[in-house]
Amino acid sequence: MRCQNQVVLTSYIIGDNPEKIVNIYQQFDLTKNNNWKNADMMMDTSNTKSLNISDTAIDLSQGLRHRSSSLLYASEKDKFLIKDWFKDQAKKTCSLKTLRRRVPIFSYLPKYTWEIAFSDFLAGLTVGLTIIPQAIAYSSVADLPAQIGLYSSILSPLVYAVFGSSKDSPVGPTAIEGLLVRENKHELGVPGAVLLCFLSGCVELVMGILHLGFLIDFISGPVAVAFTSAAAIIVATTQVKDLLGLDHPGDNFMMVWKQIYEHISETSGPDCAMGFISVICLVALKKLKDLKFFKKEGQERTTVQKIVYGAFWLLSTSRNLLVVVVSASVAYALEYKGSAPFRLTGFVRPGLPTISLPPFSTQVESKPYSFLDMVSVLGSAIIIVPILSILQNYAIAKVYSEGKSIDSTQEMLALGICNIASSFVSSMPVSGALSRGAVNHASGVKTTFGGVYTSIVVILSLSFLTPWFYYIPKASLAAVIIVAVAYMIELHVFGPIWKTKKVDLIPAAATFLGCLFIRLEIGIAIGVAINLAFLLYATARPSIDIKTVKSNSGQDYLKVTPDRSLLFPSVEYVRNVITKASTKNGPTSVPVVIDAKHIQAADYTAAKGMKLLIKDFANRNQPIIFMNLKSSVISTFKGVNPKSFVYCETYDELNENLKSLSETKIATLDLDVRNEQSLTRL
Repeated sequence: MRCQNQVVLTSYIIGDNPEKIVNIYQQFDLTKNNNWKNADMMMDTSNTKSLNISDTAIDLSQGLRHRSSSLLYASEKDKFLIKDWFKDQAKKTCSLKTLRRRVPIFSYLPKYTWEIAFSDFLAGLTVGLTIIPQAIAYSSVADLPAQIGLYSSILSPLVYAVFGSSKDSPVGPTAIEGLLVRENKHELGVPGAVLLCFLSGCVELVMGILHLGFLIDFISGPVAVAFTSAAAIIVATTQVKDLLGLDHPGDNFMMVWKQIYEHISETSGPDCAMGFISVICLVALKKLKDLKFFKKEGQERTTVQKIVYGAFWLLSTSRNLLVVVVSASVAYALEYKGSAPFRLTGFVRPGLPTISLPPFSTQVESKPYSFLDMVSVLGSAIIIVPILSILQNYAIAKVYSEGKSIDSTQEMLALGICNIASSFVSSMPVSGALSRGAVNHASGVKTTFGGVYTSIVVILSLSFLTPWFYYIPKASLAAVIIVAVAYMIELHVFGPIWKTKKVDLIPAAATFLGCLFIRLEIGIAIGVAINLAFLLYATARPSIDIKTVKSNSGQDYLKVTPDRSLLFPSVEYVRNVITKASTKNGPTSVPVVIDAKHIQAADYTAAKGMKLLIKDFANRNQPIIFMNLKSSVISTFKGVNPKSFVYCETYDELNENLKSLSETKIATLDLDVRNEQSLTRL
């Protein structure tokens, strides 16, 4: 010690002894009687000579007040009380900060300006014009009446404007949601889809309340890409028959292509022509906004060029509506002349939906279904649909986050409330749509309030435009869907996966094939299961670095460094590897040092395994020393009462132990030599 009135504290405690602290170099002044001045605790400095005091210690003011529980150890009065915890949580929940975080509209409304409102209006109007044809088309994907998709676009944007945290995520019906509904509603029809929407919202809300967003992390990137690509191919496949003017049922990938092959001769010429012309127009209009001929590098556009470019951009972003309106106009004109060459959407129920509770019972062909019966029919979709909805919405929020962190809990809460609210207006499950997200972002949306204007556009269309929806050709709607989902097929990412980590192709390929040829939920379950198997294997078979090292005092020892925590699947493997390495050259007394710097945690099985390992070493008189153990791991190991459990806190202490072992070994050898010499004399 440099003086009697200073003590050095550090960033961590070794064991339960507050004196064994190193490497913080924070100095606190002590009073003459060695009590903490203005503090709640005392510290005996009788053994402080063993501390390594650095010249870089920081002097703090004498008036510093430091609570014992914040750095060292808790006193009796600082023990955890459940009642206090609940009080603390209640205060946090009822705070203004929590209100703004959980109801984000309150955080931006006070700063809402006319400029922001105008940007949101333009974006909301553009998304609204995009969502109308998509909603009708996705109803077809879900095998539901056309108005259901429009009903799904009323409340969800409104609710998300209040509770959503991602301004670019336009919540509403999506192709993947429609496909999942088609595969899982079975004979329940519209009531099944609406109940699935309600139950999905409940699951999402519960996941948000319980902070279960980490579950999404178990769906790896390759699995998510494979699922999305397979789902896009299936959605496009279900629309090929409408594109060709065929009318034969088929829900899964193989069945649809079989039906197309068997009935290809029945292809309708007008529908086929309308469909392919619509596809060409949609692709051409999509590329229109990417043209660069108006702008030379290093030069700004003139006013005329900006106006022309703006017109091109508007044509490109409203391409779906434009194609649908033109094709419907052509169909109407031909119908007016007495010709009906196209298969049309048909009657769309006019007016707004009635607000009512979701159907908790129904009747299909005189067969009654109770709530439990309906849940049984929906099956695993009650879990799969909300998880995939969260995955879609989170992916969109992440794409347009511009480096900002995403509150996954808030997104789950918002999506859950959106689905629950939408189920009261006969909606199918909703989520964020990547295609509309791109339109929303490109339109310059500033806040989630853009969803309010989108909802108004949908309400107006249901109130006044439903008679015109009758004339929309199914072929043009099929073209809208096919072009939209075509850009979701990301098979090109398999190349980078092959270059980075080939083993990731296994769950990706399994997911892709399972989704295509079995069912979507089974395919993604297979992919997640394979990923979990890989994770479990890595846990059960950690990498162990083993090398011979010479200490500062010249003693050789075997250094063993596991690369991760010791948990029950890996204990026997680690024990066997260490045993084999330590006895590789036969019985030996070379010390083995287990460097536990990567071992962050250990369980009971690991402690028992290490106890047996220590016992094995003791039986053959071979030293084994642990170092860099975390205090929690030491406590776990001590819990099984191992004998001869030796651990070091620093390399200096390790060198001292090794030196002591070496000296003991030399003394033992000398004694053995003397005994042999005595026996020889006799």
